[in-house]
Amino acid sequence: MPKQLTLAIRVAAIGLLVLFAGSAYGSHAGTTLRFSDANPGATLPSGWAPYRMSRRHAMAKISIASDDSTNVLHIDADHAAGAIAHPLDLPAATIISWRWKVDHSVARADLTTKGGDDFAARVYVFFDLPRSALSFGARMKLRLAHMVFGFDLPTAALCYVWDNDHPTGTIAPNVFYSGVNTIVLQSGDTHTGQWQTQRRDLAADFRTAFGRTAPRVTGIALASDTDNTRGHVNAWFGDVTFAPVAPTNAATLPATGKE
Repeated sequence: MPKQLTLAIRVAAIGLLVLFAGSAYGSHAGTTLRFSDANPGATLPSGWAPYRMSRRHAMAKISIASDDSTNVLHIDADHAAGAIAHPLDLPAATIISWRWKVDHSVARADLTTKGGDDFAARVYVFFDLPRSALSFGARMKLRLAHMVFGFDLPTAALCYVWDNDHPTGTIAPNVFYSGVNTIVLQSGDTHTGQWQTQRRDLAADFRTAFGRTAPRVTGIALASDTDNTRGHVNAWFGDVTFAPVAPTNAATLPATGKE
């Protein structure tokens, strides 16, 4: 695979799992993807599947671990990158909430450079944006990716991150693929080692990031990576909940909070 193509689709390729996985969630009375009900060990809960984010570096260690008597997802990214993904079928008018914890931020990370594109924790949400809404360059990248993988990649995604330096609330296009917009929810080491609760209005965030009405949600991925900066970080994720929201509620909800 050409190096330039590899860089262009690195982030978007996580969404392949959304397409490979089995059944999705069609109803929207609210749903929770639970790690707390899983047993500790390497076996993931039903619907989740691992993805190797980097083809050049080791896969981060991914497991279900016990933290303060509650089972959570643990990603141990030591000079490595790792993610798991789950398919969804939800309207954009959805509130997502989860809690996460990291042992420290990635010191050498820089979301403005390809060599610094690492985060202690990421939460991707994938959207079904029509290809007609994409730029010519983005359509070409996705067409090439389809030729390589044999499947279509998600056309748009929000990537919520625990950054090292940029202020919370920062929104920036991903350096590898403009169809992914990064939103900084936690930054630095002030809250490391502490569980932080996040709650976001997906439709509002999508409109802010992309300047257009959000399409349906097709999947989610949880990740941690240090493969570019060659560091070591641990990330933990609790249960992820999706709840309906009235379409008229366009206000973005608070980005941070301590449980």
